Amino acid sequence: GPTSHDIVVSVRRALHLRKIGHLGTLDPLATGVLPLVIGRATRLASLFAGATKQYDAVIRLGVTTDTADITGTVTGGSAEELTTHSEAPLPTPATVEAIASSFVGTYLQRPPEISAKKVGGIRAYKLARAQRPVRLKPVPVTLEALTLLSNKGPQLRCRVTCSSGFYVRALARDLGEALGCGGCLETLRRERHGPFELADALPLSRIVEGGVGIASDVIPIDALLPEVPGVVVNDQGAKRAAHGNLLDRNEVLPHNSDAEVLPTKGNVRILNRRGNLLAIGERLSSGALHPKIVLV
Repeated sequence: GPTSHDIVVSVRRALHLRKIGHLGTLDPLATGVLPLVIGRATRLASLFAGATKQYDAVIRLGVTTDTADITGTVTGGSAEELTTHSEAPLPTPATVEAIASSFVGTYLQRPPEISAKKVGGIRAYKLARAQRPVRLKPVPVTLEALTLLSNKGPQLRCRVTCSSGFYVRALARDLGEALGCGGCLETLRRERHGPFELADALPLSRIVEGGVGIASDVIPIDALLPEVPGVVVNDQGAKRAAHGNLLDRNEVLPHNSDAEVLPTKGNVRILNRRGNLLAIGERLSSGALHPKIVLV
C-alpha cells in the first residue's frame, strides 16, 4: 500500500494545508494508526518520539526474506511456503512460546537492512536498492509485552507492545532464527501509538472525501499531552510566553494549575486563562519557566 509519506501528501491535498507531518513511519505492508500533526501541532512532534506502540502481527515461520517480511525476496525456505503449508518441521507450540517469551525486555536489536535508518546520511533501503546493502548496528529497544494470540502451524499471530524504534520485522527475523526455522513478518497492524488508538482513527478515504469538512474530527491542540502537568498564566505571562520569554512564579496563577507548585523537572504545558495551550515550557534551576516550544 501507500507509504507514510504518501498518506501525508494525500491529506495535504485534501485539507489544502502544507504543514502536515506524521509521528512515526509505517511500512507500506502495515495498516492501522498513523497519527498526523497539522499546522502548529507539528511543533509538538518531538514530544511523541518516545511513545509506546502496540501491534497485531502475524509471523510466518519457516521462511526468511531479504526484507524480513513477505514483500521481500525469499532467502530461506521456498517461495511456495508463503502461500502453502510448509512441509518443513516446525517447532512445537510450547517451544515457540518459551523462546518468544525470552524476547520480552530491553536488548540490542539489529534493524532490517532494508529500512529507513540512515547510514552516512543515506537511507539504508536506498543503499540496498543500489546493491550496496549494509549491516546496521544494533540499537537498544524494549519489548514490553508479547502475547501469543494464535500459535499453530507456520503462522504465529501475536500482540506486540514495544518502544519507539522497535522493528516487528526484526522480531520476526530474530524469533525465526532463535527457533532454528527462520521467520518473516506476514501482516502488521498498528493498534496504538502512544495515546492514539485504532478506534479513534479515521479512514484515509474519509479524509480525502471530506476535505476540510473533517475539521470536527481533528483533536484540538489544546487537548494534546494531557499527561503533561499544566500551569495557567496571567495575561502578562501569556504575552511573555508568546514571545518565548522567561516566566516568573508571580506570572503563574495560584491554585489554577495541575499542581500548586511548578514541577521541579520535565515539561510543563503553559496555558492562558481560557485553557488555550500557549507553549511547552521547562523549569529552570533559577525557578523561572522557559517556554521552549511556542505555539502562538
